[in-house]
Amino acid sequence: MTPAEDGDTLSETSDTPKTMAAEPVTNHCPYCHRAMQVTRMSCAACDVAVEADFPAPRLARLPVEHQRFIEMFVLASGNLKAIAEQAGVSYPTVRSRLDKIIDSLRQVILETSGEADEVFSEREKTEAAARLIKAI
Repeated sequence: MTPAEDGDTLSETSDTPKTMAAEPVTNHCPYCHRAMQVTRMSCAACDVAVEADFPAPRLARLPVEHQRFIEMFVLASGNLKAIAEQAGVSYPTVRSRLDKIIDSLRQVILETSGEADEVFSEREKTEAAARLIKAI
């Protein structure tokens, strides 16, 4: 049964935006809980819109909780002890959470890696990573 068949108010079409409960925005469907696909992008300045299937970046494919932890990790300069103190949890708890995120990211990389990754040698992959880092 679809949300429309179920009488779900999220499926109504109108020009007025729908308000939802004050929950964090996620990358999962509020109805079936599967990953959602970005299909429309628009410019607020000139009202141009493009509709297509836009691939999500790898980090965006992670659960929102993992994304927030990665933000904390970067802002803490990778200092797990500082994150533990800020969150009021033990260092092993933070380390365990990081290990789970690493596993999840590895899984996303495996799921999204195409045949093009297999064509390049390890040296070419290393050089590509170096160019990426230098471009930041």
